[in-house]
Amino acid sequence: MTDQRTTRVPQFFLTPGGPCPYLPGRIERKVFARLNGSLAQPLNEALTHSGFRRSQMIAYRPACENCNACVSVRIVASAFSEARTQRRVIKHNDDLIREQVPAEATREQFALLRTYLDSRHSGGGMSDMGLFDYVAMVEETPVNTHIIEYRRPSVDGKRGSLVGCALTDVLRDGLSMVYSFFHPGENARSLGTYMILDHVREAKARGLPYVYLGYWVRGSAKMDYKSRFKPLEGLGGEGWVRL
Repeated sequence: MTDQRTTRVPQFFLTPGGPCPYLPGRIERKVFARLNGSLAQPLNEALTHSGFRRSQMIAYRPACENCNACVSVRIVASAFSEARTQRRVIKHNDDLIREQVPAEATREQFALLRTYLDSRHSGGGMSDMGLFDYVAMVEETPVNTHIIEYRRPSVDGKRGSLVGCALTDVLRDGLSMVYSFFHPGENARSLGTYMILDHVREAKARGLPYVYLGYWVRGSAKMDYKSRFKPLEGLGGEGWVRL
């Protein structure tokens, strides 16, 4: 007998409007669909290609009235060439230990996340996140995902301290960086940039053409960093095109 819960067409829902976290004075709305059943992975891939982002067991995308500032973007990893400043960032982080681990939340990861949120996003939408919220964010997933941990070198045989994490989905055509965070006291390392560059290298090593970065928001200074990774494609009315 076929399980119809895994074969039915997904339903889409619209959230009520609320203040936009990126552009002052604007109202944000999102459309979302639930990811569940045996088709969750292909559905997540199809929706990602259509400009959606994943959060736990939900895929969402902006559906704002009279605004199209949010553009889903992806780096063309197969054609990416590091700029001089990006090569310096990689060299500055050559000492870090990179490890892919299962999507299982740890207290060490959560402590780093809290340090990051309190420093960089105090008062933001995730500012009140507790340990169990973090566990849900990492572990409540029906798709192919993992965490990349970045650590300082070992000292006296002891594992180095954690300085960065990236929750990453694996798609047929690329890596999707769902959420990343890092130690705010390591400004000289440019860890946010480094983790993206590391994912581009990993995508190349796997033979995957893209790294999905979520949304670039026109007019938002805190999202402008994504435009520094070229070639970059954005999703518009004519599909994915070079920006």
